[in-house]
Amino acid sequence: MASYNQGCLILVGILVTLSLPYSHAFWGNENKIQTAVFVSPKFVLGPGSVENRFYYNVNFPKGHIAVKSFDAEVIDEAGNPIPLHETYLHHWVVIRYYVRKGVEISEFDNPRKFNESDYISGRNSGICQNLGQFFGLGSETRKTSTHVPNPYGIEVGNPAEIPSGFEEQWMLNVHAIDTRGAEDKLGCTECRCDLYNITVDEYGRPLRPDYKGGLLCCYDHTQCKVKHGFEAVRRTLYLRYTVKWVDMDRSVLPVKIYIFDITDSWKRSRSSTGIIAEHECKVEYDIESCDATGMGDDGCIDTRRISLDMPFGGYLIYGVAHQHSGGTGSALYREDGQLMCSSLPTYGEGEEPGNEAGYIVGMTTCYPKPGTVEISKGETLILESNYSRIRHHTGVMGLFYILVADKLPKPMQALHTVVQTQDSIMVVTILWAAVALIGVVAVIVVAVHYRLKSEGEDGYEAIGM
Repeated sequence: MASYNQGCLILVGILVTLSLPYSHAFWGNENKIQTAVFVSPKFVLGPGSVENRFYYNVNFPKGHIAVKSFDAEVIDEAGNPIPLHETYLHHWVVIRYYVRKGVEISEFDNPRKFNESDYISGRNSGICQNLGQFFGLGSETRKTSTHVPNPYGIEVGNPAEIPSGFEEQWMLNVHAIDTRGAEDKLGCTECRCDLYNITVDEYGRPLRPDYKGGLLCCYDHTQCKVKHGFEAVRRTLYLRYTVKWVDMDRSVLPVKIYIFDITDSWKRSRSSTGIIAEHECKVEYDIESCDATGMGDDGCIDTRRISLDMPFGGYLIYGVAHQHSGGTGSALYREDGQLMCSSLPTYGEGEEPGNEAGYIVGMTTCYPKPGTVEISKGETLILESNYSRIRHHTGVMGLFYILVADKLPKPMQALHTVVQTQDSIMVVTILWAAVALIGVVAVIVVAVHYRLKSEGEDGYEAIGM
């Protein structure tokens, strides 16, 4: 009887494991998700004003961990979420760096004043030198998933990666624009230079004549035009950010962060290798409006495509785009046109935070089935970004974030080999059918055994045993 029970339990365990999504089947119970909510240093905004602040050594979970998600939103002193039509969150980004032990960097310091030998960048794995952030979004932050599926995580705090004599710290950049009473809310959020009365950048350098709008015109403490006579109080705001993580161990597979930019000027040549030094990412660009040729709204789309050779390989785990108002979606393709990942904007329809009409309040994300989307080192990928051209837009962005794993969980590696065959679907179907049949037979045998045992020896004799 004991042997029957053990065999049945083992079989049931196998069936349950196989019936679970792979991520749960390989996720240990010891990896309990931990959550912490932090608040940035305060920033103060009045109607039309801008804050673009860099806060160093901000709060972040300690230890060797794997981050599972990172979400943020703007709140007031009472903790109430602030809608985009009052304070537009242009972007927030979180960047890792290493500082020599004993060198103090406060929240408001600029590390440029420190010796280069005391400060080391801890950027992501991407190919754009000026896009080194680990986390970051914009107006879409409230309704965009940042969850990293099991058994993967973004590894940080690894003692083996921290330079000797240094410690890991984090910088938070918050760029917010108060549009209460603005003459042109959208123009303020797109940083149109004429609305800010800006002709030089934050370092006093003249802007080029054809620069109509973008980050160079809405830097810290600039002021966008508000309606004559409009008054409202200056208010104190914060960025509230929520981090979820697990302790790093062998059950967690690390993923690397790559960010692509539609303005990347990289061009393939005989000597090109795809390394970071060859990429010039301008981050923002303008969208010209449709001309008066009778073109319908459906055809009034600005589509930009660039090709990039991948200096890395691995399995695509997650993808999401970052666009501004007017965006209609972005996608990543293989060179033969096969879609790998797409991300579409969600526009708000109301007034409440997270549903503000006319603003992008979320971007869809892609989570490919593990092992189904593999990137080969040296492979050419195509990035596409689409915007509406119904009106002129300045300072828009076309970024694409992806998470890539170097390897799959071990059982998945065997399955990955199987699904590469032409008859993979049939093979998997047959395997499942076989497992199910074994399970049914085992249940019948156990049931018969207990039935006969309850009937005694006469029951066994009735079936010739």
